[in-house]
Amino acid sequence: MGDPKKKKRRAKSKKKAAGEQSLLSRYIRDWVFRDPPPTATDDFAPPPVAAHRAADRVVFELHSHSKYSDGFLSPSALVERAHRNGVKVLALTDHDTMAGIPEAMETAHKFGMRIIPGVEISSVFSPREEPGTGEPVHILAYYGSCGPAKYEELDELLSSIRNGRYVRAKNMLLKLNKLKIPLKWDHVAKIAGNGVAPGRLHVARAMVEAGYVENLRQAFNRYLYDGGPAYAMGSEPFAETVVQLICRTGGVAALAHPWALKNPIPVIRGLKSAGLHAIEIYRSDGKVAGFSELAETYTLLKLGGSDYHGRGGHDESGLGSVDLPLISVYGFLKMARPIWCNAVKDILLSYADEPSAANLEKITRFRKLNNLKGYSTPSCGKDVIDQCLSSWLTNDEKEGDEFEAIRMKLAHIDISNEGSQKPIVKG
Repeated sequence: MGDPKKKKRRAKSKKKAAGEQSLLSRYIRDWVFRDPPPTATDDFAPPPVAAHRAADRVVFELHSHSKYSDGFLSPSALVERAHRNGVKVLALTDHDTMAGIPEAMETAHKFGMRIIPGVEISSVFSPREEPGTGEPVHILAYYGSCGPAKYEELDELLSSIRNGRYVRAKNMLLKLNKLKIPLKWDHVAKIAGNGVAPGRLHVARAMVEAGYVENLRQAFNRYLYDGGPAYAMGSEPFAETVVQLICRTGGVAALAHPWALKNPIPVIRGLKSAGLHAIEIYRSDGKVAGFSELAETYTLLKLGGSDYHGRGGHDESGLGSVDLPLISVYGFLKMARPIWCNAVKDILLSYADEPSAANLEKITRFRKLNNLKGYSTPSCGKDVIDQCLSSWLTNDEKEGDEFEAIRMKLAHIDISNEGSQKPIVKG
């Protein structure tokens, strides 16, 4: 029969747990499927909540790559595939570049999806910060829809890393040549694509196409793995510097694939001191390999993603294949949203203090003004800000004295079709 009191306690506990799950789910859905304001008819506005059934699973994919780094798909094709896989929120995290974000956001809007502008930044961890030493470490940066605050600072770092990747790839080819694998630079550059800094995957693809190895796995296992006979370092910054920069520019910093590190504990400890927010622990194969305990020890958010590149084959996880627990998604948004909201304030205040065409471009970096509809032109700066806020923030986030003060500052700024500004003269 069992103890009736124990049964009652179990039933009460289950009911409480279900209630908590419902609250977490509602918080996530309010962010993902938020309603646009009644007057917003522009391309910024997300689809209404009513378009989504409450039973729909909200899938977050927090680690993916496009052809702008070492992926095989364009940002548009990546978003389309994510949509087919049921992904509602996609973080595009190309290596050392955010060039694919505008295309991804434009395509995602058609499917009612959300894009988290991201980037996977190459770095090295060296306890003594000695140049030329240390272990390769990749840091994921997640930004709000407005993108990074102080974008120039981030872009300068990323540009430096990408320039170093060209030198690094050429050094890899020199090492391969000594190993009797004479790859041509033009071959690697063609695979990478115009304007794309080449990485190990591009070198590996060239090796496969030239017939020196049977597949990509063999290229990495034999030659290109960290410390391998054809491996080379680039001009990567120190990992602590990267984490601090992400925090300074309004992003959430997460340690990518810690299972690839030789000695993860000092890396995690050092990066936590620098401001690290999260660590990838969830994988499509279901393994966490002790990193859950490390996350708890250092009070880090537990995240994960497929690290999708679009290579094809049975050895690659599909987009949305990592089933993040509800509590992890909730924790991520709970931490990220205030950070992203502050970045919005920084970006808008820069424009309010200096309403120049250059600062207007910073506001609409991932969505150009010619995509804005619903307002007559020329429109005042306040209208443009309201349109941007309808995309960037929820209704409760964009209310408040600080945003109202920014609106008032911009109320008398006239923006022409060319994006120039002039004070509105009242008769």
